[in-house]
Amino acid sequence: MTLPDLSPAATAAQAIELLSGLRLAVLTGAGLSTDSGIPDYRGPDSPPRSPMTYQQFVADPAFRRHYWARNHVGWAHLRRALPNAGHRALTALEERGVVAGVITQNVDLLHEKAGTRNVIDLHGRYDRVVCLNCGVVISRTALAERLDALNPGFAESVGRVADIEIAPDADAVIEATAHFTVAGCAACGGLLKPEIVYFGENVPKERVARAYALVDGADALLVAGSSLTVMSGLRFVKHAAKASQPVVIINRGTTRGDELATLKMNAGTSETLTKLATALPAGIVAGFQRNVRGGRADSSGNWVGEGGDG
Repeated sequence: MTLPDLSPAATAAQAIELLSGLRLAVLTGAGLSTDSGIPDYRGPDSPPRSPMTYQQFVADPAFRRHYWARNHVGWAHLRRALPNAGHRALTALEERGVVAGVITQNVDLLHEKAGTRNVIDLHGRYDRVVCLNCGVVISRTALAERLDALNPGFAESVGRVADIEIAPDADAVIEATAHFTVAGCAACGGLLKPEIVYFGENVPKERVARAYALVDGADALLVAGSSLTVMSGLRFVKHAAKASQPVVIINRGTTRGDELATLKMNAGTSETLTKLATALPAGIVAGFQRNVRGGRADSSGNWVGEGGDG
């Protein structure tokens, strides 16, 4: 049965009532980072996208060249992006013992930049590159220096990054890439790939196991900014629902997990998470109870409160 489309104000109040006193696992998607200037994949206003698949990347040198040319332009956009109020609200909730940890489908590292400590980067992270042959891992910054040397003036030739559409995986939408030179692994000459899980590629089992353990150790699952279109994220909603845990979804537009949700909020993540940070009572922090009195989240999503530890 499809849940009723309740107003954001009404569902925020219901979410606060439902989640008060519970320890939360949080699953986030690209919709959380749109307020940081990073477009999502499937939001109501998102353009059609055809992300690179793992099979295309490993099998086709032309696809690899095209990808690395676009990534060479786009990755710097993610590096400059800053956390928004939604990221900061989740950090505040973690600091106050409400959020046990965050499973993110994003590769932008904005949770870490916001100060959240327990983050599982389910689909990897944009700032590292791995060799598919020898397994060596290098920083994306180090690779950028090599690509700049191999392709002098390329980034400048495509125009201002501010004028180029950037996908959530740092893929810049540019077409003139035939003259781009790709770098191989400096150690063995093998294929280099961003340490990002592509479509058609499996998330490492150990990472999935940690994510399930986080959900199992919580009282409820909060989903923020994900359409749950792919099973990679939807499986955790199914898992929580099967265990009879409350599931709250905050997302603009429908999601594949709506029918499993205890409560679905058709609302933006920044404002809604800030409301939750304002209203949810503190939980267990570092083994003891924090009693925060008169707390609130300011206009930037930072937690401001008075009270003692007891």
